Amino acid sequence: MNSLLNPESKTLWKRWEYFAETQPNKTAIIHWRAEGENSRWNYKNLLDTANKFSERLKQLGIKKGDVCAIVIRHNPLFYPLYMGIAGIGAIPSVLAYPNPRLHYEKFQQGLMGMSEKSGLNWIFTERELERIIKPLIVSRGKINSGLLFPLDWDISKSVSSKALDELEIIRNSIDQNDPMLLQHSSGTTGLQKPIILTHKAILEHIDNYGKAIQLNNYDSVASWLPLYHDMGLIAAFHLPLASGITTIQIDPFEWIIAPSILLDVISKEKVTLTWLPNFAYNLMDDKIKEEELEKISLVSLRMVVNCSEQIRAESHEKFNRKFSDIGLYQNTLATMYAMAETTLAITQSEPGKRAAEISVDKNAIAQGFVSLTDNPNKSKTYVSSGKLIPGCNMKIVNERREEMSEDRIGEIAVRSASMFQGYRNYPEKTSEVLDDEGWFFTGDLGFTNKNELYVIGRIKDIIIVAGNNLYPEDIEDALNKIEEVIPGRVIAFGEEDESLGTEQVSVIAETKLDNEIELRKLSMDIVEVGMAIDVNIQRVYLVPPRWLIKSSSGKPSRKTNKQRILDNIDRNVWSNK
Repeated sequence: MNSLLNPESKTLWKRWEYFAETQPNKTAIIHWRAEGENSRWNYKNLLDTANKFSERLKQLGIKKGDVCAIVIRHNPLFYPLYMGIAGIGAIPSVLAYPNPRLHYEKFQQGLMGMSEKSGLNWIFTERELERIIKPLIVSRGKINSGLLFPLDWDISKSVSSKALDELEIIRNSIDQNDPMLLQHSSGTTGLQKPIILTHKAILEHIDNYGKAIQLNNYDSVASWLPLYHDMGLIAAFHLPLASGITTIQIDPFEWIIAPSILLDVISKEKVTLTWLPNFAYNLMDDKIKEEELEKISLVSLRMVVNCSEQIRAESHEKFNRKFSDIGLYQNTLATMYAMAETTLAITQSEPGKRAAEISVDKNAIAQGFVSLTDNPNKSKTYVSSGKLIPGCNMKIVNERREEMSEDRIGEIAVRSASMFQGYRNYPEKTSEVLDDEGWFFTGDLGFTNKNELYVIGRIKDIIIVAGNNLYPEDIEDALNKIEEVIPGRVIAFGEEDESLGTEQVSVIAETKLDNEIELRKLSMDIVEVGMAIDVNIQRVYLVPPRWLIKSSSGKPSRKTNKQRILDNIDRNVWSNK
């Protein structure tokens, strides 16, 4: 296979500039539309338009180091705007656009939380959001500079040679260790941890990960993943753009409505690479009808990479059965372990081979060690997340952060050439997870077998629903405000839904109510409060006062109470099941 050799570049802009000069007419980005004509950017036109944005931003007084939040829907101008921000040394930060699943109140709270901790200097958005965002700026003064509407700008005029020379001076002043990107860790409120990544970290990751997946000049990427998520932004945007290959960007909301769009794109554009969270495998198996596959061919695909939530063997099997007749090969089912703190990937399964699977004794897993077994009645199948990519190290550690042997389960600790430098303005959070030797302690549980990583869960009870991280504390804080819930006596946890291939949110809440009608109403109130913070609560368990068992720290223990409720041993429990 013809490997892709990326040029030496100290910044992302210089890398983009190289491809605009050496392959100006090659398609860089296809902006896909479910209806209507698609927009196509070649490398030269993309960079020319990015220069126009850079010049406009410079005129507005935006400076090197300014944090520029982007809140814009699926739009072809997003890409050159993002590049134009980076092209003057400012720091882009992509945020979610409010939608029916992201309520305005939650959006406002999130924006305020980010501005307070991240230090947002500018917000680039659409006119439709002015009435929501502007009061935050006027009344709270948290956004330092202002609100901008780049989709309204006239960018038809070319940039003068004098202006280009001035931009070149700025670009030559940008160092590889300067911040390039501000990402926010996943969460359900504005208390998301801001992660700064440098040009060096992103470029090294792109080159190292490119080697791991044997990226080549004939590759292309298709993605519906939102660009505020690290998998969408790094794997499906930065990786192809900085490697000189084509990426096709699909509106996430259009994909949710009609998931066959992704297959249509792969078939028409002969796509070779795509990344999906585990829930998408189940959703596509369930929602895509056979008649939608009549003109689809997936023979071009060489890797479908499963990432961002726990990988499930059943989901791979469903996906393979559903699409094998239209050209999907088993060896395309790949996996990755990744996180924003390491730019993206830490491990990756080998190209050309289906991700490894092993059967492990369930009782042994419960005791903290790994024992392989062929007995289907006693085993659970785990899917490998692959082996370390170049530039990464990993170890499994115990509670004292001491490295353990291969047959033991513990916390996954990683060290990477593309590591973040700490959470911006969160020194206390940084010190909790990053030690003096550069090891990042992920909070994830896992084990290794034959140098392959197997991820089995989270230490801190993070709930992952359809690829999104939900923090129990955020859900519990909201539910504690409900009048009939005893304050401080509620817990949230993830309950496996095998049919969907993901976790669903469940809640246990203490209440003094004991009437069936009142309990049912309280259950509905809990579900409604969950919706208000963009959390879909599937199961509500209502229990009498003092039912919840507390931990040694004085807080209700999620793990203990989850097991107790699922064992279904108490007749006093009311459930909406």
